[in-house]
Parts: sequence; C-alpha cells; structure tokens
Amino acid sequence: MSAHTPSNKNTPAANPHENYMPGFGNDFETEALPGALPQGMNSPQKCEYGLYAEQLSGTAFTAPRGQNERTWCYRIRPSVKHTARFEKIDLPYWKSAPCVDPDVISLGQYRWNPVPTPKDVALNWITGMRTVTTAGDVNTQVGMATHIYLVNESMEDEYFFSADSELLVIPQEGRLRFCTELGVIDLEPKEIAILPRGLVYRVELVDGPARGFVCENYGQKFDLPGRGPIGANCLANPRDFKTPVAAFEDKEVPSKVTIKWCGQFHETHIGQSPLDVVAWHGNYAPCKYDLRTFSPVGAILFDHPDPSIFTVLTAPSGQPGTANIDFVLFRERWMVAENTFRPPWYHKNIMSELMGNIYGVYDAKPEGFVPGGLSLHNMMIPHGPDPEAFEGASNTKLEAEKLDNTMSFMIETRFPQHLTEYAAKEAPLQEDYIDCWTAMEKKFDGTPGIK
Repeated sequence: MSAHTPSNKNTPAANPHENYMPGFGNDFETEALPGALPQGMNSPQKCEYGLYAEQLSGTAFTAPRGQNERTWCYRIRPSVKHTARFEKIDLPYWKSAPCVDPDVISLGQYRWNPVPTPKDVALNWITGMRTVTTAGDVNTQVGMATHIYLVNESMEDEYFFSADSELLVIPQEGRLRFCTELGVIDLEPKEIAILPRGLVYRVELVDGPARGFVCENYGQKFDLPGRGPIGANCLANPRDFKTPVAAFEDKEVPSKVTIKWCGQFHETHIGQSPLDVVAWHGNYAPCKYDLRTFSPVGAILFDHPDPSIFTVLTAPSGQPGTANIDFVLFRERWMVAENTFRPPWYHKNIMSELMGNIYGVYDAKPEGFVPGGLSLHNMMIPHGPDPEAFEGASNTKLEAEKLDNTMSFMIETRFPQHLTEYAAKEAPLQEDYIDCWTAMEKKFDGTPGIK
C-alpha cells in the first residue's frame, strides 16, 4: 500500500498527491493492477486475475439517482470470506444512542479540558474511543454521537467497520493512516476524513500518539450544503475533497475484524487481510478534506451573520433546512463589519451545539476553551461570549481585523445531546465553566442615549 505525507503548513499543499482523486461524490474508477477493472459492465462472467465482483451499497437500490450510492469492488475474496462466527465483546467507553443515564444531568452549559493520551495503557482506534454525547437512536438510524479518540498503538492484523454509521474524523494532535478496502488515507490535524458506513479499515499511527474528535453519523450521509444565494463558489469546494486510489493487501495471516452493529460490538477471526480490493468504481468511498482550503464568507458592512454560513458538511434530516448534523468550521478570517458586535451573539437555539478547539483562540471564549478541549450548549440553553469577550468587542476601535491562529469546529444537531457517564464523571470537566458569565453586569439605567 502506498503512503502519503501531507503538508503541515497553514496553507494548503500546492499540488494534490497522485494517490488521491479529486472531487466530492464523484463516480470514480481506479485499479491497482492493469486491466483489473471491467469496462462497460459491472459483473462479468469471469473477472480478470481471478477476482470476485462485489457491490457495496450505501443507499437502498431504489434511492433517487442523485442520492444513490454504490461501489463495485473487484477483490481477491468476497466479503463473506472476511467474516466467520461472531463473538460479542464489550467496549465500555464507546456508547450509542439512546444512552440516557438517569444519574447524569445533560441540561446546562459544559466545557472540558483536553483529555491526555494515556502512557501506561495501550489504546488503538477501537479501544481508545471515548464517547462524550449521544443523540437520537442508532437502531432507527437517526441522530449521532460525538467521541474523543486517544490512540497510542497501531492496529496490527486487526480491522474494523461500523454497520451503524459513517464517521467524520477530526484530528487534533498526531497523524493517522487509514488503510481501507478502497485505498489509503493519511490524515493530519487541520484535515478531516469521512469513513462510510460498512467500509473495512485498519488505523495506524504515523509519528507517535494521536488525539482528536469523531462525529458518528447514524442518519443520512454527509453532503455539501446548498449555497443558495452564495452561488457556485466558496465554502468547501468539491475539488478539494480527495478520495484514495485503489490499493490492496494479499496477506495470509491470522486477522481480527471488529464490527459495530446496532450499538453492540462483535469480533470475528479470519485467516487473511480483508483489504483485498484490487480495483473499484463507484461513488461510495472514503475521502479526506483539508480544512485550510475552506473559503469563509461573511458580512462586509454590518451585523454578524448566522454561523450556518460556515457549514462545511451537512447530514440532512427529514425536515428541510433542519439538519441531523451540521459540521461547521470557524477558521482564520477577516472581520470588517461596521458598528457591529463582531463575536457570536448571545442566543438560545433549537439545535444543540458541541464545539471543539483544534488550535488557537476562539474569539467568543478567549480563556478556558483550549486546543483539544470541548464545550456543549444543549438545545435551548442560553450561551454566548464571556464578559471579557463582550467588553472587548463592545469597546474596541472597529478596524479591519484578521482573526489569526484559530480553528474551532461545531457539531450541531436537531436532537438534544445526552452526556455519557464518562463525560460527566471521568473526563476533565471544567466545573466552574458556568461561572464565566457571573461577572456580566446590568448596564441598563433607563436613560435615552446611554449605550
């Protein structure tokens, strides 16, 4: 399998790597051996190289054409040879919705310090997952969960796939390599990856321990948001999404496959690597995206627009305009609005908002919300800038200002997010977070003209 080392600069890499194909939701075709990919048909009587043809469907067969997703794989063995008898296992820190602990209060404003990666216990991609919140119901394929991953060990001859969900991976420290059935993705902080439901993969460390965030999407898959009056450009452009080219393993070694299914975990043992797809074509595949290519738009005269203008990806619900999940990015940008309170305003929201800090300082919370940290403001719970941010933004001289060295994200959902026992009792919760608004002063005195 090939390896790729992305740029670690603040600006995007100048040229896409040859091991990736550009585009979001494209119908790709790729082969690791010449002639392995059939032309003009999907399922020939006999495939080249003695391969098996197999379809991986991400939607129902009869989904509308613009939504229908499937990939044809040409592999050394069919997937039925990559599972055997299943044995249920326990992963106590990885939870699925519904997960409502009667002893945990999810109502309120919460913030966590970064969770340190342990040095005295080995954690891989599976055992290092720590669920923070859950929402909806994994059994009805509605809602989501958020996790922190703590990885200090590569998976060796060990593989994973989720039948429940696609995973949006958001690194914060350290690089990861996702060796998947459909190719290899190397991922670093300031990038994200989407791993489709049902995709088999192994996760390796590239240069030491890794920490980051995961949004587990039970519902309709992530898509690019409609731009509306913005038009055809800006925000996340499709060409900046990269899908890996075909790469395969032909290894006859004892291997373990762990499967997440309806919130439960099972493992099965096989005698070979399941990453044996020699060629494939279709539109259901993993991809990665460099957050440094996100082109933000904003107000250029007055007022602070809704944060929805910073949406990178959206997973729709059954209600138009109300997402199962929105993934929103707050990165470096210029602020130029006149006579305007520029940080996010105070508000209560029908959506519940979980935020994470990738690096730098977030303008509405200059203290306490540190890189690697999280915050949660649940459905209809009031929140907004702390007093320091309010006073600074209310009294500063309004000039063109660049918000620099900042990258935070928001995972927003129409459902209330329930804290797990881990988030409430083990993770480094800032017990005094609610006190950050204590010093807010009453400024009203009834005198006209007083601001």
